[in-house]
Amino acid sequence: MPEPVHHQINTARKTFQALYRISKLLNTNLDPATLSYCVRLCENGVNPQALATVVKELQREVKALNNANNYPGKK
Repeated sequence: MPEPVHHQINTARKTFQALYRISKLLNTNLDPATLSYCVRLCENGVNPQALATVVKELQREVKALNNANNYPGKK
């Protein structure tokens, strides 16, 4: 692999690792794959604030569904 490409890959990997550490510090509960999708969406023009709102809402919905499944008699 040519050196410039190898350097670009290493730089991208380090940048993503830093983003993931920040994500963990902020307790976003995003796994690396989901964070990667979010980064790609933002790179392709998706409004980051709107994306954050959608992610938070989806996390709330998943939590509600999990709670409902843990306590089937209650809603």
